[in-house]
Order: sequence, then C-alpha cells, then structure tokens
Amino acid sequence: MKHEMITTKNLEITFGTKKILNDITFQVKENEIFGFLGPSGAGKTTTIKILTKQLKQTKGICEVNAKIKNIGILSDNSGAYERLTVYRNLCFFAELTQTNIKQVEKILKQVKLWEDKDKKVKDLSKGMKQRLLLACAVIHHPKLLFLDEPTAALDPATTEEIHKLLFELRKDGTTIFLTTHNMEEADKMCDRIAFLNKGKIVEIGKPDDLKLKYSNNNIKITFEDNTEIIVKKDNDSIINSLKDKSKKVLSIHSLEPNLAEIFLSLTGRDLK
Repeated sequence: MKHEMITTKNLEITFGTKKILNDITFQVKENEIFGFLGPSGAGKTTTIKILTKQLKQTKGICEVNAKIKNIGILSDNSGAYERLTVYRNLCFFAELTQTNIKQVEKILKQVKLWEDKDKKVKDLSKGMKQRLLLACAVIHHPKLLFLDEPTAALDPATTEEIHKLLFELRKDGTTIFLTTHNMEEADKMCDRIAFLNKGKIVEIGKPDDLKLKYSNNNIKITFEDNTEIIVKKDNDSIINSLKDKSKKVLSIHSLEPNLAEIFLSLTGRDLK
C-alpha cells in the first residue's frame, strides 16, 4: 500500500493584506509524479517554498514524509558555483550528499553535459545551467524531488532526455512534485494533476479522467476523401452520418479536450 509523501489541508499564506494561497488541500502518494499546474503568479513556487520549509504557512496543515537529506529541489533559488567547472560542481554535491562519485559521470551523460564537464558554470548557456542544476538536485536519488519549471529553458531533444531521467527516478522510488505551465509536459509526465488559479485549487485528478469529465461527447469522423464531420457520441448520430455508402471511413476519433482547454474552461484564462 502506497503511503502519502505530502499532505496539505486548508493551507493558506498571506503577505501583508494579500492572500497568496487559499485553502490548499491535496495529497501526494509514494512514487507518484504529481503536477501542480497554473500560470505565472498562481502560487506554484510559493507552495514549493512552504513544502520545503523555506516559508511558513499562515494557516493550515503541511506534512512532508521525507527527511531533508532525502529531498531534492530545483527551484528559482537553486544555484551553482560560477567559477567551478560543471564536473567539480557535481562532485561537490555528490560529496555533500554522501553519494558515490561514480554517479557524477552517469548523471552528466543523462543531462547531456558530459562533453561540457570542463566548462566553468559562468560560461554556460541558460539551458545548460538548468540541466546542471537538475543534475545537482538528483545526484543522490532523492526520495522526494521538487521541480519548479524544470524544462522551461530547454530544447525539445534535451527535454525528452530529462523526461526519461525523471521516469527512471520514479521507477527507482522517487516521488516527484512538478510545477509547470506546460500542459503537454504535464499530460505526458504526471499521474495526477492539480490546477492552481489565483492561489486556489480549482480541479484535481488524473489527466485522462479530467479529459473525460470535461468532454463534450463529440467525435470526429474522417473519410477517405479527407472530408470530416463532427457528431455527438451516440449510436443514432454515428449511424446517420455513415449512411452515405459511397464514402469510406478513414478514422474515427474522440474529441476530448486537452489540459490547456480544460484549464481555460474552468478559469477563463490561459496558462501564459
């Protein structure tokens, strides 16, 4: 039976007179990739800071079932030593977390930085620095990993490699708390997601379940001549649309909304 790694209940935080998070309640289970999704300014980073004890909530319960030494963090506060090389930076983090030094080469290859291991951090591009910071966060195979927009500055090919690394970590027992406004990434990576808007959770569930929940029950029928029709997902509509025997059906697809469309329908705003 999987245990809960993170539990929050009625979590709130107020800065001055402004309430940044309001009545935040969710749980994250062992070996789960949990997506915390919303646009910039929604409160995603603030939530991570509370969960990692960088901020104290104003009200509510926040429980994290992992010791500090078993936690990895990639956030806007993460940093590396600019005058050291990529290799020396990662060696330092390996020593700090009492990790076998042999892991350094393996991780650098996974994030596509092995060939750049002798470059100083100050000479790296933004995307290369992001990959190094991720390597530093996962070098010790943490039990719980917090990732705040981990692939925001990366190209598609490197993003794909990072996703593979994260799936491997999850397979080996790491629970991942992922914040992003990239809905395609969330759909691919996450077991469950929560939509955060203006400091409140407006929906939570498995991506496929949410797509079905907010489906308009339409299907698209494409014919061999590339014409298309959209009909309701019921037998009468489908049968009536296929009465013309002169047209052969090429494909029939259900038209569930994507996560970005669901978020827009719930909040009236997109994720930019």
